[in-house]
Amino acid sequence: MPENSDAPTLKPAAQRNDAAFENVYRELVWRGLLHVTTDEEALEAFMAKPGGTFYCGFDPTAPSLHLGNLVQLLVMRRLQLAGLRPLALVGGSTGLVGDPRQTAERVLNPKEVVEEWVSKLQRQIERFLSFEGENSATLVNNLDWTAPMSALDFLRDVGKHFRVGTMIKKDIVATRLNSDAGISYTEFSYQVLQGMDYLELFRRYGCRLQSGGSDQWGNLTSGTELIRKVEGESVHALGTPLITNSDGTKFGKSEGNAIWLDASMCSPYRMYQFWLNTTDADVIDRLKVFTFLTRAEIEALAEQVAERPFAREAQKRLAFEVTSLVHGEEAAHQVIAAAAALFGGGDLHKLPSELVLDVLEELPAAEVSPEATLVDALVATGLAESKTAARRFVVDGAVSVNNQKANDVEGQLQSMPDVQALGHTPEGQAVYLLGRGKKNKARLLISQ
Repeated sequence: MPENSDAPTLKPAAQRNDAAFENVYRELVWRGLLHVTTDEEALEAFMAKPGGTFYCGFDPTAPSLHLGNLVQLLVMRRLQLAGLRPLALVGGSTGLVGDPRQTAERVLNPKEVVEEWVSKLQRQIERFLSFEGENSATLVNNLDWTAPMSALDFLRDVGKHFRVGTMIKKDIVATRLNSDAGISYTEFSYQVLQGMDYLELFRRYGCRLQSGGSDQWGNLTSGTELIRKVEGESVHALGTPLITNSDGTKFGKSEGNAIWLDASMCSPYRMYQFWLNTTDADVIDRLKVFTFLTRAEIEALAEQVAERPFAREAQKRLAFEVTSLVHGEEAAHQVIAAAAALFGGGDLHKLPSELVLDVLEELPAAEVSPEATLVDALVATGLAESKTAARRFVVDGAVSVNNQKANDVEGQLQSMPDVQALGHTPEGQAVYLLGRGKKNKARLLISQ
């Protein structure tokens, strides 16, 4: 359960690179963000000199970015802080095709849906990069140079530089070719499209580095090879590691659901709770990747994990930092205040109704009629195993509604004095917080 905290006095770490490192390349190595590169020595030299241009691509396969994308956005921000110029590509054309997945063919989304998602992803990306100054970020869309190209031009000018023998050796392509699903020509051609993107950005902006997840390595190197063949130039690629939990489970999901960066798809409270539940074994690695805390600050938190793991200071700091990055400092403080009020007995009506409803969404819920009693509600929500146990909890003074003591065993919920609904669902149900003791809470919905 959420814990009370003095976090309202906390300020998120300033977005700057750690001066303790010789250059941003060395810092990325320490943070565990370099899994594979084209040429380590040449890449370090490129990163150490301000003014270079790099890009990272994001395909609109959903209406929001997720935590895997956040890794790339923070790498981009660190490189920008080192003086490099970022190009954030949202794939209006590659999003229409879809990169190959390990299992089966992607379902192709309608063009108007992809176009809408492109706009949404661009707005999200704008929150993480700076669009001012000498090395201001630029948003680009590969549909701009792909749409005007005919199929014949694509085959003659780009396709002729790719060898099928090389393409089928790419890990993801080889996996799909050996599966029952196989792979379509459409998805097989994805690496050609991505290679063309790098070539186009090299020509338009002098881009010499592409970053992405290591699972995209085959697509990243298709661009470096294309530029070498067409332009006779050597450029760079950087692959970040795929992040996994220490117990082998997949990172970035909570109860099977992805942690999205869009607040309407994953509330700030749920985002905060996801990070707060990080294990001791994973929390330091997460602080390195997802925060701007310095090495000295992270090492100090590592000592606290070793000496006082029960205090969960590292988890609290991680949850605050990432929630602040994604949703803003004010939202981070609000979810902490909401959790404190929810489990500490505070006045929930003093908090924004929308925030309270978001917090309550994470609790077990049950719907009852206005004629139901407290006893009925306790059983319906699972806070009591039986009506006998429920009556005992009420009589003992252990039951509350919206953090106010409730002790009327037989009275109907609709006649409870001085208890105002915290809000309403889209279906019109009144929402209340039902509690048994300090830690056992449930969302109570009363039909109208």
